Amino acid sequence: MASRKRRNQISGQFSARLIEMMESPAYRALSLSAHRVLSRIEIEMAHHGGNDNGNLPVTYEHFIEYGMDRHAVGPAISELEALGFIEVVERGSSGNAGYRSPSKYRLTYRHSDGADDADGSHEWRKITTMKEAVEIAAQARAKPRENRSPVGEKRHDQCGKPPLKREIPSGENPHYHPSGENPHYLYISVQGGEGEGPPLRPPAPPLRLAA
Repeated sequence: MASRKRRNQISGQFSARLIEMMESPAYRALSLSAHRVLSRIEIEMAHHGGNDNGNLPVTYEHFIEYGMDRHAVGPAISELEALGFIEVVERGSSGNAGYRSPSKYRLTYRHSDGADDADGSHEWRKITTMKEAVEIAAQARAKPRENRSPVGEKRHDQCGKPPLKREIPSGENPHYHPSGENPHYLYISVQGGEGEGPPLRPPAPPLRLAA
């Protein structure tokens, strides 16, 4: 008699999540962007054969290729970290190709090499109510991430040095008001000092020629 196939058999590689975790307040408070970040990190771990948890490199471009908006990646990572689902083990850096490095992640609900826990540290279990989870998630999304330049801004020039700021000599007047208004302005001297400059003089009236 032929053996019957198991009904719960999975034909390909898969990623398991505890039902306890999926029912937890922390998990239910996750935003859509946070779910996508979490899934992409799980995919990276699968690409490593289920190993290297704690050393999983995922770049911003990986998240964007997965379907995320660039501006949503940072807040989603902060949210997942605050709710206890991931740990950013090593923060990457943006900039030119020679100075760019990916962040490296650890899933808290999976085993890590060298760790004593059998299946992860499960920091998400510390959050016990939906109110607490929602507040933590909102605060994390609103908080700017450390060591992260604004999107589209290069941190270094081609030589790897920060861009120089142009000093405006005290004799220059970059704030010309043709309306005749006479505001104060912020000036930067050649010595680098800042302060409130004297009022600007209104433009002189046009000359009239006698008939």
